[in-house]
Amino acid sequence: MSDLMRKAGELDAADPLGGLRDRFVLDDVVYLDGNSLGALPANVPAAVDDVVRRQWGELRIRSWEESGWWTAPERIGDRIAPLVGAAAGQIVVGDSTSVNVFKALVAAVRMAGEGRDEILVDATTFPTDGYIAESAARLTGRTLRPVTPAEVPAALGERTAAVLLNHVDYRTGRLHDLPALTAAVHAAGAYAVWDLCHSAGALPVGLDEHGVDLAVGCTYKYLNGGPGSPAYLYVRRDLQARFDSPLPGWNSHAEPFGMRGAYEPASGAPRGRVGTPDILSMLALEAALEVWDGVSIEAVRAKSLALTDFFEECVRAYAPPGRVESVTPAAHAERGSQVALRCDDAGDVMKRLIEREVVGDFRAPDVLRFGFTPLYIGFADVERAARVLAEVLGEALP
Repeated sequence: MSDLMRKAGELDAADPLGGLRDRFVLDDVVYLDGNSLGALPANVPAAVDDVVRRQWGELRIRSWEESGWWTAPERIGDRIAPLVGAAAGQIVVGDSTSVNVFKALVAAVRMAGEGRDEILVDATTFPTDGYIAESAARLTGRTLRPVTPAEVPAALGERTAAVLLNHVDYRTGRLHDLPALTAAVHAAGAYAVWDLCHSAGALPVGLDEHGVDLAVGCTYKYLNGGPGSPAYLYVRRDLQARFDSPLPGWNSHAEPFGMRGAYEPASGAPRGRVGTPDILSMLALEAALEVWDGVSIEAVRAKSLALTDFFEECVRAYAPPGRVESVTPAAHAERGSQVALRCDDAGDVMKRLIEREVVGDFRAPDVLRFGFTPLYIGFADVERAARVLAEVLGEALP
């Protein structure tokens, strides 16, 4: 047994979150792609079966009231709220991340007023956020200006209406300074919209503490809600009365069953709703969130940093010199819950890793991406992944 294998065993034995793995459906595969799709929580199949067979199959239309279908978007939003540092009543669940980015960004521009004619968008963002930002700019008659997060403070000015930023860079795993950037945006009189897809469920966010205006996020990564599970929208409480959604729907009407011709927005978080909730996937998400019972996000963050530190240590020890280069910041304050390694033949390397039951993912043109979900990843998994990676890299050498 190598020293690193021995160290992994000791770390697993001392891990206060180690028992949480039993809350998931897992096998012997080392699954390091939870930053794309989280593992299946063990309680979800039975919960979904109940939704389909009893709630839909037997109660049918009565389930909107008797099974709580109608209130699910706000109820589940309140369940997510502690994981992103928000008080209850500020998050509504529904629609996709893309749709919620559109709602949040257009609403932010409308709140900023006519005198501000520029939107700043993270130039390194996930492509969809950029597409949505461009559309929002066209729709509202604003100019779109892509800048890196580091360039945001200098780019802000009297023209700035809103700024759309990612909390964690999806390629590199770099964690951006949400408190400082939000404060800079506010100092300029603009509104901050944050995409939390790669941070919610992996590290503390502090939406209320840092005065974030609006935020969106998906639920199928670190929140383990399942493929295509609904996203969520956060609107800070004091802004809710001014939140003017570009997608007013009957579900966000003050009297949804009044069937009135004129739109009157509901009060509070329900203003973020649009159409009929996607109940099957929404209630699967609600069941999935039960894995967080008794779990501290601070403890998750501590383990996340320990896992990524240990992975970097193992890669340095095992990998052939010069074959891979980490593009994830070493500093804890700048790191999310993934490690990205640059490798010339990354696509081929990842295929062979998956064949050997180490699952990460590839991002063009040359990035191997490994996500670490502390709820079910252990230190022995990390050591094994690095060891198999080294074997594959060694075989690929000329």
